[in-house]
Amino acid sequence: MRDAVIVEAVRTPVGKRNGGLSGVHPVDLSAHVLTSLVERAGVDPAEVEDVVWGCVSQVGEQTFDIARTAVLAAGWPETVTGVTVDRQCGSSQQSVHFAAAGLVSGQYDVVVAGGVESMSRVPMGTARAGADPFGPRFHERYGGVQINQGVGAEMIAEQWGLSRRQCDEYSVASHEKAAAARAEGRFDAQIAPVTTPDGTVVSQDEGIRESTVEKLGTLATVFRPDGGVITAGNSSQISDGSAALLMTTSEKAAQLGLRPIARVHTAVLAGADPVIMLTAPIPATQKALARSGLSVDEIGAFEVNEAFAPVPLAWLADLGADAKALNANGGAIALGHPLGGSGARIMTTLVHHMRDNGIRYGLQTMCEGGGQANATILELL
Repeated sequence: MRDAVIVEAVRTPVGKRNGGLSGVHPVDLSAHVLTSLVERAGVDPAEVEDVVWGCVSQVGEQTFDIARTAVLAAGWPETVTGVTVDRQCGSSQQSVHFAAAGLVSGQYDVVVAGGVESMSRVPMGTARAGADPFGPRFHERYGGVQINQGVGAEMIAEQWGLSRRQCDEYSVASHEKAAAARAEGRFDAQIAPVTTPDGTVVSQDEGIRESTVEKLGTLATVFRPDGGVITAGNSSQISDGSAALLMTTSEKAAQLGLRPIARVHTAVLAGADPVIMLTAPIPATQKALARSGLSVDEIGAFEVNEAFAPVPLAWLADLGADAKALNANGGAIALGHPLGGSGARIMTTLVHHMRDNGIRYGLQTMCEGGGQANATILELL
C-alpha cells in the first residue's frame, strides 16, 4: 500500500515587515528554499515531479503561477511542473495534503509541498483592493456583515470568556518559547539562511522580542477601540518567508537511499461559521482524531497557528490537550505569519521538533479565511 512520507523540511528565517527579507523577490525566496531542500536531501531535482506551492496574495510579483516560476528560477529542469494553491492562511498546509494525496494515489513518486508570502512586497489585501470578493448572494446569506478576521478573534474571546490579560499572557509566553528555541539552536537545522541582494545574510527569525504583560497592556485594541482584547501584541505578525517539504513514498525513499522523517498519518478539513471565521481548527482537530483512531493524549506535539491569541486558547479549552505540548517553540505571534508560507513553516518546525524529541505523533491545524481549517497528524518514523 502506498503512503506519503516527509524526507526533508526546510524554511527561510521569518522576516519582519520591511525587514531583512523585504528586498528579496518572492520568486527568489521560493527558489532559495527549493534549492536548499534538494541539496540537504541529496536528491537530483529532476526526480521531483511537481511543486505544490501555497500563496495567498496571488497578485503582482506573486502571480503567474509562482510555483512554476520558482522551479525555473531555482534552475531545476523544465520538466518539473508547479501549481499554486490558495486556501488562505492554510495554503501550504493544503499543499502538503494535495502532495500526500498525489503520492498515495500514484500520481507522484516524488513531490515538493510548500509555500511563500512576501507581505512587505505584496501587502495583505492587495489582491482585492477596490473589489468585493464576496458578491451579492454571499452578502445576502450573511446579512451584509463585513468579514474581518480581527473581529472574528474578538468574537472568539467574547464567546470563550477570554480576557485581555489571558491573551497578553499567552503572547508573552509565545515570545519566551521562541526566544529559548532560538537561543538553544533548536531552529538551526531547519533554517536555510538567505543572502539578500545587498549581501546581507539573514539567518534568524526577526519577530522574536522581549516583552511583558504590563508592556502589552499599554497597546491599543485594534478592532474594538471601545474595549476589545485584540492588539498588535497578541496578534500574528505581518511577515516574509518561505518553507518546503520533500515528500515521497516509503518505497521510493528506499530506492533513492533516503531516510523518511515522518509519515502523513491523517489529513482532514473542516468548515465552520465564516463570520467568526477562526474556530474551524476545533472541529478539524476533532475530525482528525476520530479518523485516525488516536486520542488527544496520544499526541505529543501540537501546532495551532497563532493567528490571534484567542484561537489557540479556545482550541485548548475545547480539546483539553496538554498546554505544554502546544506550540512548544513559539508560534506566529512571536515568529510571524507569512500567510501562504505559514503552513509549511509550521510543519517544518513540527517535523524537526518531533525528530529532535522522539515524539511519535504530532498534530497541526490552522484557521483559514472563509471559516475553514486543515488538520494533519504526522507519525515519526
